[in-house]
Amino acid sequence: MVRIAPMQQHLFEHTEQSQDSASGMTATTDLNPAQHAAATHDDGPVLVIAGAGSGKTRTLVHRMAYLLSHGVPPESILLLTFTRKAAQEMLWRAGQLTDHASQRIVGGTFHATANILLRQYGHYLGFGPRFTIIDRGDAEGIVNLLKSSLGLSGAGKRFPSKRVIINLISGSINKSRSIEDLVYEGHVHLSEFLEDFHAIHQHYNQFKQDHGLMDYDDLLVNWQRLLSESTEAKQAICNRFQYVLVDEYQDTNLIQARIIRLLASSHDNVMVVGDDAQSIYSFRGADFYNIMRFSEQFPGTDVIKLEENYRSTQPILELTNAVIRNAEEKFTKSLFSSIEGGVRPTVYSAKNEAAEARYIVKTIRKLREEGTPVNEIAVLFRSGFHSYKLEMELTSHYLPFEKRGGMRLTESAHIKDILSFFRILVNPWDSLSWNRILLQLDKVGPKTAQKIINFIKTSDTPTAALSQYKPGKTWKNGFEALLATLQEIDQPDLPPSTIYDRVIEYYLPVFEKIYYDDYPKRRKELDQISALIGGYGDLQSFVDDTALDPPENVANTADKEDTSQLIISTIHSSKGLEWDVVFVMGLAEGRFPHQNATPGSQYEEERRLLYVAATRAKKQLFLTYPCELVTPDRQFRRTGMSPYIREIPQGLYIKDQGTPAYGNSALPDPGDVPRPLKKTQSARQTFTTGMVVNHSYFGNGKVVNIPGPRRVEVMFDRHGTKILHLDYAKLEIID
Repeated sequence: MVRIAPMQQHLFEHTEQSQDSASGMTATTDLNPAQHAAATHDDGPVLVIAGAGSGKTRTLVHRMAYLLSHGVPPESILLLTFTRKAAQEMLWRAGQLTDHASQRIVGGTFHATANILLRQYGHYLGFGPRFTIIDRGDAEGIVNLLKSSLGLSGAGKRFPSKRVIINLISGSINKSRSIEDLVYEGHVHLSEFLEDFHAIHQHYNQFKQDHGLMDYDDLLVNWQRLLSESTEAKQAICNRFQYVLVDEYQDTNLIQARIIRLLASSHDNVMVVGDDAQSIYSFRGADFYNIMRFSEQFPGTDVIKLEENYRSTQPILELTNAVIRNAEEKFTKSLFSSIEGGVRPTVYSAKNEAAEARYIVKTIRKLREEGTPVNEIAVLFRSGFHSYKLEMELTSHYLPFEKRGGMRLTESAHIKDILSFFRILVNPWDSLSWNRILLQLDKVGPKTAQKIINFIKTSDTPTAALSQYKPGKTWKNGFEALLATLQEIDQPDLPPSTIYDRVIEYYLPVFEKIYYDDYPKRRKELDQISALIGGYGDLQSFVDDTALDPPENVANTADKEDTSQLIISTIHSSKGLEWDVVFVMGLAEGRFPHQNATPGSQYEEERRLLYVAATRAKKQLFLTYPCELVTPDRQFRRTGMSPYIREIPQGLYIKDQGTPAYGNSALPDPGDVPRPLKKTQSARQTFTTGMVVNHSYFGNGKVVNIPGPRRVEVMFDRHGTKILHLDYAKLEIID
């Protein structure tokens, strides 16, 4: 045990004022009082609550430098992180302060450290040092073999995929929950296979043991076993590592927390750094209560709070402090900044999701014109499908973007399946879409699909020609069901919503078979398509808007000075990043938090999710929400701002009330790539009964009724009466 005497402490405080000759760095000028207290902490447990942007990495680096400068052997320091890159960076920075003595510090991820220790001490549990670590692909391959050997796979058998099975096995370990719990929570449609899952799990563990294999989860489980089941191994490891430092402690799971407790059982020299307010990964197994109960597990813990923020302006921090202030369980802290200036965040109330998307795009264009680089702007949202409206609006304004977390609207396989039906209606010679639809048929492969396409593509009416093709006996029933659906939807007077309903009626049985493992999750995205298409008066406009990739020449020339694209991202994927300007969208009640978020842990994690999103902003923060949402059954539901926003004192933000703005997209501002516009847009007009109007698909008609806000009922000459939503349908007033 190395203890730092008061004289050494005084010596450190003196010498840290001098400049390190190798690096030109000064040891204390980088530290504020709270950081200094953490870095120079004496022996014993310390919990560093590091608020967003408060310099936690800097604190850990100086902690290592402090220990090394006071004679602590580098080999006796263990640094645990969640990425190898983070460990390498911290060790390198510590080396710049201490003449590179940090090279002998053991630093890395939990899994990498477990690998080292198990090879050295695993013999106490009967493991040889030459075990093989298998990755996710290897694990799935083993499960596939076991499915076959147990008679659970083969022709005509429907059984969950290897991916789902490994997810359940791994999830039960990382979340410390039973496979039954996970199945009934997220895969209830697979509950009939519970006994088979247990059989596979048992055989999977035996297979690894017989062949000297460990997967990633085994590394943690066996490290914990090494410390808890072998007195000799525990003593050797605990004596080896006299000081343990842990980064991002709020993201640890129960196994990792137990490992830390066991590692320090003989000395309690543990420093963990984290932020309870940024614990948002429970779906991966992270346990929020690890950081909350650290002081109970380590009696006598000193708690040090890092509250000075080096990222954001004070007005932004005042709002983020207010967001987290009402958390049920927390370490009370108040972030502050010495960054001068700054404007209050803006809360924008939009009429609906379309208006919200238009506001965001319009504001982004304005910011860009004022000099903010587009790569310093980000739009964040709770779930990947919440950005679909925004994606279409960005594309209509030729603003290229990169989406992180979730998939673009047309990237998901099941969404592509549905869109293929719409695309052949507007372009019957779309061979790619025909190929996708035909391959959905059971017993139809690529060669057969191509034969069918070759048969129909020379016809003036490919759908009609399809009825002349003679199907094989094994796939005749499926072919006839598809043909009946196509004939039913290939009618000139059907609105897009009706077409969708007919397609989904045919597609759902096919969908549940193709995506058997996770179709309940995928179904939610199909519901989003249902809501989106309900706002369109013609199918062509919908198909055009879902073709999200702008022409290459437009994307490449949209803005020559921009070296990066706009980032739109789920909040989970944004953690650890920062931008000058951040938009957080979809902050409506029932959406953020999600309407199914139960009171307690789920509700509070969603509060922390908003806190993480807001603290990504350096200079400007925009919080937006729609006052009307479209439900999957295409009903319009009024809503209000998220309860998390309602709790914030109004003096901390600027309220911007949306104004009526109809039409599929806003009128272009100067600088847009020119797009043709009708003389009179429905976005700029008030409609009354008796008006003669023109619609690009339905043709001329007369307004016969105003059934509600933003809706008109029109009697069209050729298509009869239609009720159109003015936020989506473009109408030209003729008379």
